[in-house]
Amino acid sequence: MMPDPSPVAVWGWFVVAALLMGAELAAPGAFMLWLGLAAAATGIVHLFVAMDWPYALLLFAVLGVAFAWLGRRLAARADADAADQPFLNRRAAALVGQAFTLAEPIVGGEGRIRIGDTVWHVSGADAPAGTRVRVMRIDGGRLVVE
Repeated sequence: MMPDPSPVAVWGWFVVAALLMGAELAAPGAFMLWLGLAAAATGIVHLFVAMDWPYALLLFAVLGVAFAWLGRRLAARADADAADQPFLNRRAAALVGQAFTLAEPIVGGEGRIRIGDTVWHVSGADAPAGTRVRVMRIDGGRLVVE
């Protein structure tokens, strides 16, 4: 036999979940999200198990700690993955130290090289097209070569 939980109490947990997740949108910090998920999980459990509010509050507290712990572990894993790819979103920095062939001559200190499907502006000493150059550093969006 299915328990008959109070609809106000059940939907109250979903409202709390929505408010907590909304607070996460207003002040991102990846903390309220986990408490919001705990409130939603409490509401789902409350759908199937009738319980008094102290037990529901205790369940929310336990789930809040569990979800916060899970969120912390996921964030730590994401940070570790980011450390494995130090040049992610810094594509130009990954080019420093590498050698490429000039696609266009460097004239007056300005030229171009093609790397993959991208043409990069380079600056350096004048050199004819086809010369191998090494990227020494990044200056804004321009590669400085020698």
